[in-house]
Amino acid sequence: MHSNRYTFIYAIGISILTAIILATTSVVLKPKQDFNLALDAKSNILKSVLVEPSSSSEIERIYGKQVEELVLNSKGDIIPDVKANTVVLKEELGKNLEDRKLPLYIYTDDKGGKNYVVPMQGVGLWGPIWGFISFESDLNTVKGAFFDHKSETPGLGAEIAEKPFQEKFIGKKIIDGNNSFISVNVVKSSAKVDFGPEYRVDAISGGTITSNGTNDMIRNCVEPYLVYFNKQKN
Repeated sequence: MHSNRYTFIYAIGISILTAIILATTSVVLKPKQDFNLALDAKSNILKSVLVEPSSSSEIERIYGKQVEELVLNSKGDIIPDVKANTVVLKEELGKNLEDRKLPLYIYTDDKGGKNYVVPMQGVGLWGPIWGFISFESDLNTVKGAFFDHKSETPGLGAEIAEKPFQEKFIGKKIIDGNNSFISVNVVKSSAKVDFGPEYRVDAISGGTITSNGTNDMIRNCVEPYLVYFNKQKN
């Protein structure tokens, strides 16, 4: 029978060995993990412009050839020498608007048409929600949208990640005839609102909090880009 001292030393040795193995594994796998995260983001950006490549190599090819990455400041000017993939959106949203870095992705289709993709992040019922929304060259009409979540309720709030919900955003508008920002509003079909159907999407039945979070996310994340959009229009 081993002594208490032996058992104690053995336990410490196993703990140290396990820690070394886990740390080494983490370091070895990190480049692969970073690559997969970047690939997922590229895929989601392309989905927001209604492009869905069938393989990772196709995602890389299309993205590398047809997507331009920019980072803007609150005045709508491009910040040089700052890469979009280095910007942590969650951190930027916690800053004052004048201090934020705003990533923007410009997709050029095969005919030379441009779509402008805005990244978004917000809060649902049980945790973070995020996504991308893209705009036609008029910088008003929604080309497409992609949403995802960490832990929303299946069959309810989790429906933001389903195509039927995302497709409702296609063709919607964010600016009215007076050049006022209306946004795309996620509201109940029975809600009485003072804007037309081109500015609204029906909320998810039974997913009110997630719908409200999506609504707030779109408004809060798109509005800071209006300065840049107006510059492009003019």
